[in-house]
Amino acid sequence: MKKYFSLTRRFIAETDKILLLLIAAASVFGVMMVHSATRWRLGEGEFIERDAVVMIIAAVLGITITLIISALDYELIMKIWPIIGLFCVGLMVITLIFGVAPESRPDAKSWLQFGSIYFQSSELVKIGYVITFSMHLELCKDNINSFKSIVLLGIHALVPIGLVVLTGDMGSALVFVFMTIAMLYFAGLHIGFFGAGGILAVAASPLIWMYIFDDYQRNRFLALFRPEDFADESYQQRLGLNALGSGGFFGQGYLKGTYTQAGLVPERENDFILTAIGEETGFFGCLVALALLFFICFKMIKTGKEARDFSAQLACYGIASMIAAQVVINAGMVLMVLPVIGITLPFFSAGGTSTVCLYVGVGLVFSIYRYNRSRETVNFRLSRIASPFSEY
Repeated sequence: MKKYFSLTRRFIAETDKILLLLIAAASVFGVMMVHSATRWRLGEGEFIERDAVVMIIAAVLGITITLIISALDYELIMKIWPIIGLFCVGLMVITLIFGVAPESRPDAKSWLQFGSIYFQSSELVKIGYVITFSMHLELCKDNINSFKSIVLLGIHALVPIGLVVLTGDMGSALVFVFMTIAMLYFAGLHIGFFGAGGILAVAASPLIWMYIFDDYQRNRFLALFRPEDFADESYQQRLGLNALGSGGFFGQGYLKGTYTQAGLVPERENDFILTAIGEETGFFGCLVALALLFFICFKMIKTGKEARDFSAQLACYGIASMIAAQVVINAGMVLMVLPVIGITLPFFSAGGTSTVCLYVGVGLVFSIYRYNRSRETVNFRLSRIASPFSEY
């Protein structure tokens, strides 16, 4: 019993309690807003809607998974990166073949359906990609600017991005791009390569516009500049802006938002949860939500900077950049500076599987924090692992 108490005390002492408090606060705030955004659908005698119940279960399960993963040595997780990579590719191929599109997202067959449960494969693949790409960068860090390394890193990135694009999930593909750029930057890739990549992206944009985007995707872009000519495509964003602006500084009050309680803004509990936050808690509430997400990313980056292993550093940066990218894209959609591409606000938007997968990534950061504290060094080296990604 004494030994068990000692282990428990050590586990608590080595847990990143600040990050745990931040994600718990974000999840509680998110559950409250999802409940408010779905309250209008309640029938007589019902207290809480299904989406809010799923969010509660996902948050509790997610935090539990985070703590379990944090107890595992991250080096053992990183060591099996080839298996993780194969699993992620296999999962996306299965999704490509058997994927379905829910009623809310008929344009993207990027979900696997298990009864009444929809699982978005790309959410879990994001975490797997962070692990495999971090290890890839670890193995070629001394020659990252060589032609061979650039080609292999590019292939590594294009495989998941291409598979995600083929399922129709352009939003998640964009998040993968942001994650890749961030991790390459932190890994020390020469700035000239980013400039060359930007030039290539601009040069390829006409081809992407004509041959990659569908008509509805092009219309969503055009709606940003001519909303009156694309009334259907801009409908959600125009209502969202009205709801967001009607909240003023402190909001109309929790459960009292005019647009939110009438269910007027489509996907207000999901991609457009920020409109419910703005309407009912005002500009102040939006600042609190975004501040929580900012400090979550900041704490993850801090954990990365303090990590001893290069791959662990990049993994923390990768998870932080994933969250940051989704926040920027989601806020851009709501503010009508970016087209609607179906990206959730981390910890706040409804969605059970996406929330749980997010917590899996958070658990990896917790593990890195725990096992980089003062303790006996683990005899584990990456330098002698044979890999086609290595220059040796």
